[in-house]
Amino acid sequence: MKIKKEDIISEVLQKYPETVEVFQSFGMHCLGCPTATGEPIEQAVMVHGINLEEILKSLNEKVN
Repeated sequence: MKIKKEDIISEVLQKYPETVEVFQSFGMHCLGCPTATGEPIEQAVMVHGINLEEILKSLNEKVN
């Protein structure tokens, strides 16, 4: 897996811009907000009520 739960959202977006679609498809639309710049994926999905394993699988499928 290239993308892990402890990865910071903004860093993932910078490295893999194509993941924007995946985050948005899971209901995470505030990707440019100040919180996302320092928030790990694991923390963000808890706040949004998203299944961590599902989003990680989708993110990694997108970048592979």
